[in-house]
Amino acid sequence: MAKNNAATATSRLASWRVWVQSAFLLAWLDPWLLRLHSVCGPVFHCYSCPLATFACPIGVLANFSALHMIPFVTLGILALVGAAFGSLVCGWACPFGFLQDLIARAPTRKFTLPLWAGWFRYVVLAVFVIAIPYVWGEGNKYFFCRLCPAGAIEAALPATVQASMAAGTIVWPTTLKITILVLILAAMFFVWRPWCTLFCPLGAIYGLLNHVSFFFLRFHPDRCLDCSKCHSLCKRGGSPEGQVDSLHCVRCMECTDCSSVTLENYFTAAAKPGD
Repeated sequence: MAKNNAATATSRLASWRVWVQSAFLLAWLDPWLLRLHSVCGPVFHCYSCPLATFACPIGVLANFSALHMIPFVTLGILALVGAAFGSLVCGWACPFGFLQDLIARAPTRKFTLPLWAGWFRYVVLAVFVIAIPYVWGEGNKYFFCRLCPAGAIEAALPATVQASMAAGTIVWPTTLKITILVLILAAMFFVWRPWCTLFCPLGAIYGLLNHVSFFFLRFHPDRCLDCSKCHSLCKRGGSPEGQVDSLHCVRCMECTDCSSVTLENYFTAAAKPGD
């Protein structure tokens, strides 16, 4: 009975995800006009956005790499948040992830990318966030923030509107940045969370911490009926019974609608050693 209650509680929590995402969106969009840009937030959200409370951790990493400095505070924040929640941040708190979830509701045919495609996120992190800024500096056209689609939609487009109104003509952002934004937006209609799946360097960092974070997803073999329900629920195309909480999981918790998968923490897990 306790097992079923735990599964029910987890699936009930998952049904509230869109409301939790909406609540976090208010925090990131600076409704109180705090503009705490000297403080690094834990989500992928451009600090140049007119409505941004905190600095973007990836932007901080890229800029510090260009300065040949180590952002100890930012790394500490990412380590603490990742050690507590892992990629639960991606599935429940990230504003750009929320946008992808909303667009994915469009009634279009969806395609599933292979799991190995998620490794490209680490290429983006190593090359565009760390290596290129370190070697060529912030002015390089492949500097991450000059390519970022979140920066394009949250900062570049509002700046374009403002500049165009002042100039009396349209002032476009760089062609490369707009092209990337259009491609990512188009992909959102046909692939679930294409940015998170293929490119997000912050998701890559949190994914590394999935297996050591305080909160984690747990598969219960004794509850499994071999019905493959968890397979159909996983929008990422994974197999939760074999790869629950993998590097590629964003912890949307859709799979917890199957009673064999629950959200746990180390305290509750330690209290149920025989489960």
